[in-house]
Amino acid sequence: MRRAGTERRVLLPDEIRDINDRVIYQRPCIADSPIVNGTGKCNGWKRLPFIEANTKDVTVEHLRNDCIIPVFSKDNEVTVSHHSFIEAVHDAASEVFRGERVDSPEIRVSHIIKGRTPGAIHKSAKDLLEEDRTIYYERMMFCIEIPTIHEDIAGSRLSLTVGGVRAYNHENLYSRKTWEKFKVFIGFKNMVCCNMCVSTDGYKSEIRVMSLGELYKEAITLFQSYSTDSHLTQMRRLQDYSISEAQFARFLGRSRMYQYLPNKEKKALPEMLMTDTQINLVTRAYYGDENFGRQADGEGLSMWRMYNLLTGAGKSSYIDSFLDRSLNAGELSAGICRALRGDSEYSWFIR
Repeated sequence: MRRAGTERRVLLPDEIRDINDRVIYQRPCIADSPIVNGTGKCNGWKRLPFIEANTKDVTVEHLRNDCIIPVFSKDNEVTVSHHSFIEAVHDAASEVFRGERVDSPEIRVSHIIKGRTPGAIHKSAKDLLEEDRTIYYERMMFCIEIPTIHEDIAGSRLSLTVGGVRAYNHENLYSRKTWEKFKVFIGFKNMVCCNMCVSTDGYKSEIRVMSLGELYKEAITLFQSYSTDSHLTQMRRLQDYSISEAQFARFLGRSRMYQYLPNKEKKALPEMLMTDTQINLVTRAYYGDENFGRQADGEGLSMWRMYNLLTGAGKSSYIDSFLDRSLNAGELSAGICRALRGDSEYSWFIR
């Protein structure tokens, strides 16, 4: 793991993008690559979101000033707002990584919930003015980069990243106020493609809290317990293994079969969260992605490349399932490495 200032000066990713606009320099792209995510525009500069699906980019100011905050309907108690969640995690990261650079958050939202003010209740939809409308977003995810903590693996710059997910569809807003659920993570973002690399000890899939203060403490605890060196070692180890095209084809076929296995057989196997949609994207990227696709020398696919194909395909997930699939991509990749050494747990996927 490297920190800026401890090595010969190199061009960091944040120095070749507009921080406010989140633009990253990207080598000439293949327009139909799902990991590059083509808008079809290949002018050397690419806006690469960390998640795609049906999300859009928003700012903290928009969440704070333009969105209402849902309440628990039976007692009218307010929920923790999206912008308060983001600010709490940002403060926790700034505390734990004091002295490092902590960037502004990149925020993606989906599933807009529309409403109207009481004074506009009798207006038809076409007559509504901007001040008559209310909105909030059912699902929100954000990432905060700490670019002064970084590492290079196989030519890819990885930057330490923290963030979280809030999905109101996982709450019962029709009841009285109770525990609220959040997802918080810390891991690395691959700056070549903005794929998220998440490990087991860097992810809390469900944090239950009653207040913003409790949420801040949970974030502090997660960030302090996370081992950057251990996570980087796990990812570096993927470079030491590779699979043949025939084994990769078996993996794709088994992954499709997994979805339809009888429950008894499925429970006997490790969990695999990729759907047919993601498997299609992995297959497409194998042939089309210039960064992590098949190698011209025909010497097989390194597990580092395969891991990035899996995390890249996971960017098509909805916000509330994105982190679980990112974590599962790492578990699958590590498990297949063990299978290549003769371990039986994940051998079903490539035999």
